[in-house]
Amino acid sequence: MHGLPNPGAWRRIRRMKTDVVVLGAGIVGVSTALHLAARGRSVVLLDRRGPGEETSYGNAGLIERASVIPYAFPRDWRSVWRYARNNTPDVSYHPRFLPRVAPWLLRYWWHSSPTRLARAADAMLPLIERSVAEHDALKDDAQISHLFRRNGWIDGVRTEAGLTRAIAEAEALAPYGLNYRVLDRQALSALEPALSTRMVGAIHWLDPVNVSDPGAVTRGYAALFQQRGGQLARGDARSLKPAPGKGWQVQGEDGVIEARDVVVALGPWSPDVLRPLGYRIPMAVKRGYHQHFALEDGATLSHPVADIDCGFVVTPMTLGVRLTTGAEFAARDAPPSPIQIQRTRALAAQLLPLGAAVEREPWMGCRPCMPDMRPVIGPAPGHPGLWMAFGHAHHGFTLGPVTGKLLASLITGQAPDMDPAPYGLRR
Repeated sequence: MHGLPNPGAWRRIRRMKTDVVVLGAGIVGVSTALHLAARGRSVVLLDRRGPGEETSYGNAGLIERASVIPYAFPRDWRSVWRYARNNTPDVSYHPRFLPRVAPWLLRYWWHSSPTRLARAADAMLPLIERSVAEHDALKDDAQISHLFRRNGWIDGVRTEAGLTRAIAEAEALAPYGLNYRVLDRQALSALEPALSTRMVGAIHWLDPVNVSDPGAVTRGYAALFQQRGGQLARGDARSLKPAPGKGWQVQGEDGVIEARDVVVALGPWSPDVLRPLGYRIPMAVKRGYHQHFALEDGATLSHPVADIDCGFVVTPMTLGVRLTTGAEFAARDAPPSPIQIQRTRALAAQLLPLGAAVEREPWMGCRPCMPDMRPVIGPAPGHPGLWMAFGHAHHGFTLGPVTGKLLASLITGQAPDMDPAPYGLRR
């Protein structure tokens, strides 16, 4: 993984044995470790950084109960041409990177056909519909309920034609039993007075939950994990290898950690650890950016607001209003590009009285994306005791706890509350 020392550089101080090592302290890894500890397993959670300091830190803070249809590759040529010009606020790409990502994009396009997209939606529904309940089950025990807001989120539009389309799309989701309100300009203004009249209406989704600090939520779950006997460790996940005899071992800062089972929950870095074991994971990353801003003139924002015409989200956070961008296709470890924040900041300033940026530089993270728009959750097909939990794309924060519960059930031999087959590596 980028920025880590060579595995041989670690000092061997002691050897630790445990039931399970979970690699990756993002929301998925922390949740998995927490559920395993609740089932009586001794667990070490290992990462190069602290809990919630990578991809789990930088997101819109949405538990997206209403996002039952995955984000698909556009199938109409008008949209494809729009994105190909590389001047849109919601999608950008590095031209030199396109040849490398083109095979993955072709697979993504293939899986985005109406029939295959419907299958992906059906596969994701058991996870999505349990997402809020599983967060609720953890947040109260972690004593972080104050970070959660049950006021839904707003899909805003800039034109009457856009509002008509949004209403039709919401009505098409009726079979999923989602709760929403249609807001005209007057109703939207009453709900969010600071929004300008450029946003003419919205769909207010009532089922989703949002949080004021996703990194703090992940840290809160990690603290609960420690309270329940779990251990945190710093180390190099790239050092993972089969242990002599049986099980697995990985190099921590304080020595070798051995375990019967190991979970790879490293998000966009998961392929780096699995490649030496013979696995070729068909994953790409969609890079994204956020930056916090103050609001001027005493303005406030109470709900996350998505500008669905322009592809960004503004949401109230502890540090200020977080502006979260769309997708950037570039090499995972390439230097950040300011273009998306620049484009979306100008558009967001049309909607809200944005003041000064809180941070000097925008934060950048990588969403780990599988071409069939569903995560990998389950056993590695060629190695007993090796488990996988990654590829959640835009829904990592949403699906962390439900993923952890499902995987913990599989590892401990308990009956899961859903069919895990749609999430196997070979599906």
